[in-house]
Amino acid sequence: MAARKPRNNDIESSVNTLNEHENEKVPYIVSRKSYTAVAINAASKAGEWIKSRLGTVEQLNTKHSPADLVTEVDKGAEQMIRRLILTHFPDHAILGEEGVEPGAEASARALEAAREEEYLWIIDPVDGTTNFVHSLPFYSVSIALAHRGEVIVGVIYDPSRDEMFVAEKGKGAYVHGNRMQASREETLGDSLVCIGFPPDRAFAQPLNMKIAQVLTPQVRGIRALGSAALHLAYVASGRLSAYCEIGLNAWDVAAGALLVQESGGMITDTLGRPYDLSVRHIAATNTAIHSQLIQVLKEADATGL
Repeated sequence: MAARKPRNNDIESSVNTLNEHENEKVPYIVSRKSYTAVAINAASKAGEWIKSRLGTVEQLNTKHSPADLVTEVDKGAEQMIRRLILTHFPDHAILGEEGVEPGAEASARALEAAREEEYLWIIDPVDGTTNFVHSLPFYSVSIALAHRGEVIVGVIYDPSRDEMFVAEKGKGAYVHGNRMQASREETLGDSLVCIGFPPDRAFAQPLNMKIAQVLTPQVRGIRALGSAALHLAYVASGRLSAYCEIGLNAWDVAAGALLVQESGGMITDTLGRPYDLSVRHIAATNTAIHSQLIQVLKEADATGL
């Protein structure tokens, strides 16, 4: 099947299809076969299935460390998403978390092998697996599509709140059909900032603890909620002023990075260099406080780079 370029009205049409009334939530099932619509459909179906399995996990395994959990739900959701995508775009490549060996080196190799594909879907079927395992309702489905290495579609679905965050390159970012805008805080002192603690206990966790320690006295509040994708969606929607974390992977970040950019925010590595799919140490902000955050990370020697 020949892949087509995304049409200018893909995101508006897909989102409007899903939101017939501004204040009424309608099912996230669409019939059109645009890239955005397929991503929304796959995220919705997988998310609803994941939510139905909350509290029923029978087998719990670990990957990189005892904190790096994987369940049959993660694997089943990824298989579902793969099938839905390949039904419409059988010639596209897919990079999914559950298809990659654990560890930073394996993740880097998998990305390097796939990033030259013309169309590459990047999937995290359950971002926030630890939350899910403990029935904490803060987890998400993250689906991105990259064209020649540039993310052009990003969808993050929160099944617990029935919130679908959608962005298409150059078309803005939306939640429930409403345009999102990054927050307007101009100083770190007025900002609510999120951090994260990935399962890499040897390298990433000590650095993220250092970030928490140095930022806490300089910001209005610090949060660590447990889903990188939702952290980024919340920066895009203005609920958080900034988010930074050391030790992420492409599937944690790709969809959320586009959401942030399309909402007027900024995402870079922790030295302030432009984001691309290989960036593992990220800083995402409302743009206004970005240089302040990067400076703090540099001064604390907490960039991971």
